[in-house]
Amino acid sequence: MSDAQRIEAQRRTIAEHIEAENAHDWPRVYGTFVQDEHAFYDVVPLSTRYAGFTGVQDFYQILDSAIPDFRITVNAEYDSPGASVREVTIDGTHQGEYCDAQPSGHRVTFELAAVYIFRPEEPGKLLAERIYFDNETVLRQMRGEEDAPAGIGLATR
Repeated sequence: MSDAQRIEAQRRTIAEHIEAENAHDWPRVYGTFVQDEHAFYDVVPLSTRYAGFTGVQDFYQILDSAIPDFRITVNAEYDSPGASVREVTIDGTHQGEYCDAQPSGHRVTFELAAVYIFRPEEPGKLLAERIYFDNETVLRQMRGEEDAPAGIGLATR
């Protein structure tokens, strides 16, 4: 498989993955991952790895509980064989506990960089997703702080 073919397979997988996330169609989301103990989901600002396919499922249950109406807007895309990056904006309503912040009903909007990792022999399935974002911004918005930052507005540029 050429690098161009590998990247195209990765792009299709990520597009399906994000479309399924926005539809909150968890079986479809899970179907974009390898379904074994090698899969993982890293949340870098929390220094947390959700290991194995069951760990990936656990992460999504936490997310769906905390912000069940979240929506992802892709702002930029970068691809290389074996890894792709998406800069996105997440927005939704804080409706479940998150990092000890009790449900507030406040809207949250924050930017996030997601690194999608693929096995060389399987570019049509995610091995892992690793996300980077400013967790303090999210928590300040959840608490309803008047001066809480809202990012740099990538989704509106």
